Parts: sequence; C-alpha cells; structure tokens
Amino acid sequence: MIVAIKRFFDSQLASPEQETNEHKVSRLRLASAALMFELLKTDRHIDERETDMMRRVLEKTFDLDQRQLDEIIALAEDEAAQAVSLYEFTSLVNEAYQYEDKVQLVENLWRLALADDHLDKYEEQMIRKTADLLYVSHSDFIRTKLRVRDGGR
Repeated sequence: MIVAIKRFFDSQLASPEQETNEHKVSRLRLASAALMFELLKTDRHIDERETDMMRRVLEKTFDLDQRQLDEIIALAEDEAAQAVSLYEFTSLVNEAYQYEDKVQLVENLWRLALADDHLDKYEEQMIRKTADLLYVSHSDFIRTKLRVRDGGR
C-alpha cells in the first residue's frame, strides 16, 4: 500500500545530516504529486485542466524534465490510488519539511483546485484538512488561497 512511497522516501528522500537542496526538492516533488492526486479524486470529476495544471505546477516548481515528471507522477498516482488517508502522506511531510515547504505545498494544492475555475466544497475541505495536518496556520491557508485566486497562479 504505502510501502512503495515509504521505501522511496527512506531510500532516496530521507533527510541526511547535511541535506542538499536536491534532496529537499525531491521530497517535495513526491509529496506534492501524491497530495495532488488525492485532490483530483475529491470532486469525482477529473478535469483535463486540473491534470494539465498539476503537470505544469510540478514541472515549474521542481524544474523537471519529461522523464522525471512522468516517473514522479506515475509513482504518486499509484500510491494515491492505494492510500487510505491523507495522514499517510502528511506524516511523511511533517517528518522532514520546513514550514515554508508546507505552505508552498498548500499553495500548489490551491492552484490545482482552482485550475478548472470552480472550487468544489470537497476540494476546499481536503485542502483545509491537509493544511491542518501539516500544521500550516489558518492565516497562511487563507493567504495562499487568495494569492492563487487573485492571479498568483
């Protein structure tokens, strides 16, 4: 179930004593992609604009080439399909992420949710729950929503 993602984190993405920027970015890639797939499933209608936005966000945020993007999306999609709860992903994020990375992840979720120009109430609930599980403050939750909604996409 979550074994593959845990193994991937442990073997490739574990935070070493002197973490390099490359390791930090790799961890954010996988967690972002997995949580994005969870968000895509929330409103039971996966819009092409949302999947396109997810690819653009991951590509832009992490400067991925096509092979890396396909690899991270495939792994994240498999794990998101098998996940029982958001806690499976957010607990991994909380172990190693800095607060700023968590805020960036929440902002990326807003980008995805608003990609189809419609915010479903279940999408908003999922982002709120994720932000809570990541210990992102309510003010940062709102600030990221407004920034994306007002054109910071």
